[in-house]
Amino acid sequence: MKNRILPLIAAAALALISASFIGAAGTGIISCKVTDSVNDNLLTGVTLIIPGTSYLAVSDKAGHYQFTGIPEGTYKVQASLAGYQSQTRKVQVKANSTVKLEFKLKVHGKKLLQTLGLVKDERKYPASRGAQKACYEMTSAPCDVSGGYMLPPGYNTEEYSRIYENRFLEVTQNPLSTFSIDVDPASYANVRRFLNYGQLPPKDAVRIEEMINYFDYDYPLPDDGRPFSIIANAGPCPWNSGHRLARIGIKGKEISRDKLPPTNLVFLIDVSGSMQSPDKLPLLKSAFKMLVNQLRPNDRIAIAVYASSEGLALPSTSGKDKKVILDVLDKLEAGGCTAGAAGIQLAYRTAKENFIKGGNNRVILATDGDFNVGVSSTSELIRMIEQKREAGIFLSVLGFGSGNLKDSRMEQLADKGNGNYAYIDNITEAKKVLVNQMAGTLFTIAKDVKIQVEFNPARVKAYKLIGYENRMLNKEDFNDDRKDAGELGVGHTVTALYELVPAGSNEKISQVDDLKYQKVQAKPSGSFSGELMTVKLRYKDPDGQASQLISKPVRDGGADMAMLPEDLRFASAVAEFGLLLRDSEHKGKASYRQVLELARNSRGNDPEGYRAEFIKLVEAASQLAVKQD
Repeated sequence: MKNRILPLIAAAALALISASFIGAAGTGIISCKVTDSVNDNLLTGVTLIIPGTSYLAVSDKAGHYQFTGIPEGTYKVQASLAGYQSQTRKVQVKANSTVKLEFKLKVHGKKLLQTLGLVKDERKYPASRGAQKACYEMTSAPCDVSGGYMLPPGYNTEEYSRIYENRFLEVTQNPLSTFSIDVDPASYANVRRFLNYGQLPPKDAVRIEEMINYFDYDYPLPDDGRPFSIIANAGPCPWNSGHRLARIGIKGKEISRDKLPPTNLVFLIDVSGSMQSPDKLPLLKSAFKMLVNQLRPNDRIAIAVYASSEGLALPSTSGKDKKVILDVLDKLEAGGCTAGAAGIQLAYRTAKENFIKGGNNRVILATDGDFNVGVSSTSELIRMIEQKREAGIFLSVLGFGSGNLKDSRMEQLADKGNGNYAYIDNITEAKKVLVNQMAGTLFTIAKDVKIQVEFNPARVKAYKLIGYENRMLNKEDFNDDRKDAGELGVGHTVTALYELVPAGSNEKISQVDDLKYQKVQAKPSGSFSGELMTVKLRYKDPDGQASQLISKPVRDGGADMAMLPEDLRFASAVAEFGLLLRDSEHKGKASYRQVLELARNSRGNDPEGYRAEFIKLVEAASQLAVKQD
């Protein structure tokens, strides 16, 4: 949510309508037009809804919207918009005819406007930058908020959190490395979007761990009754011949679709004006249709929407009624500003009302990431989401489109909501996330999964965790069951890579002066001298409160690159690609040529073509990098 646009708009009350049918011999059209009662200006983003027929929309940039296929009958329709008094009109629909319905909304009194923050009449004063942005979001085109300000078509408000890369740490000073797992694939798809547009991505859009974890790896399934298996091994570091690369791999158990618990889903769909472009709401609707077609009769789904106000477009409905669900999706249109926080509250309320004990209760937020009206701060919104996850309702986030993507905020919301964050840049990615990996995306088998690695100073001088910068934990957090961490879904794989400086290396690591009062040095132990490190992992069952511990020692057999498993070599290629895109200070002798050689020689079994696509992206990036130089 952005406070800077509150002077222009505030949260609108949910539109209320009642309708009574007098016949169904045929259908007609209701053509709506909404204007300001004072100056007849056309109003954008006005909420229009017809319960009973599942029609809900908002007026377009010309103040119009047409409801088509309406059965003959008498309807009461109410229109509402933030800062205006709602208005109800009665209309008679006849078969094969169009009835025109005109609303003239009156501005609320001055006292209410002051309460909402609309102190000035924005029609009489020059617009602020925030007001300009709000206007642009409502129209998805250059517009004029009285005062003459215009927004360019290329107006870009994308947001990424600054990434401060992990550095090398000396084992004698920092023997423990602790982090939360991350299975979000969003960064890779977003990087792909930039490269396909002929641009190198912003450095902070590149989260290397998400790029690595975009791909599945052939790890063994668990066979000890636990929800996942864990493996670890080591090999040479491709971009620094004097270093080693250690891999930790996790594989979640697989469950057949018919044995998965029932699902209570609430789609929370952004239908604001910024979602009008083809790569946003139209793609979103196509993506959700694929998910709907996977639902079983014992699954339930509701659809909540938000723009200038929030509304429930579809109450919780059985998965067997696919036509009803798909019809509602088809009728969604974009327009208005973004009351995202209010929409999330409605979605959680709906999920709670239809809670399935022992089932998968989840809100899926689909948006370009902007939250302009509602809760006054992101931190307040996050606190609410954290409370809901403790009640067993998780939040997953799907990002769409370009120019308005709030990547940092969306990742944070999904993280705090015990869910996943994925970016959908095309229909193929939608199929990957919502069909091919539906079980992993929607069904959690372990939560609060934390990893702590203890390095053996007799074998390792220093280490650096590749990626996971925003998932780092304090060493004390590992044994603290109150500390939130990542979630693992059905069939998911998780990979983490460490770059290691071997013991005995002359490489200078620390810039810290030697200690005066104590001397810290490695003391090799005969029984542990062959161990590179010990990996400890804690996790909770999805509805559990106490964590369980897994511990695994790791040895380095000194294998060279050609002897390593294909999966480790391919993961190394992806990591090296990420270092290049970030222009990392730790990229060593990394090169696009080496990435391509590694990836091509370790492509392995690639039935969906994801690894082949990666190779093409590397080729594109190498050409773009040459042009920039």
